[in-house]
Amino acid sequence: MIIRWLLVWLINAAAVYAAAYLVDGIFIKSVASAFIVALALGFVNTIVRPIVVFFSLPAIALTLGLFLFIINALMLLLVSLVVPNFEVRGFWTAVLGSVVISVVSFFLSFILRINEK
Repeated sequence: MIIRWLLVWLINAAAVYAAAYLVDGIFIKSVASAFIVALALGFVNTIVRPIVVFFSLPAIALTLGLFLFIINALMLLLVSLVVPNFEVRGFWTAVLGSVVISVVSFFLSFILRINEK
């Protein structure tokens, strides 16, 4: 179980670093900062995101789920406010960055077969 958790953390750190590399407007100072951002993003997605999703259910239903992109961007912006050496410049940059993080995390998890029991 702990190995799976560490592997997911490594995948998320790689996805954050990839987003900083691919998206103009996302800056990260070091690989160590990517691990801190991945940890903070995991915490925010575990604690804050479910609350925001619950109160946004009407907007999510109205937009057929597209409002979840907005929520993901807001979570990334929140992490950029809290974690030093990590910067996201602008809302649309955060939207694109959250998409990149999601796609990279999905593919790395698929390749490494993380979700298989």
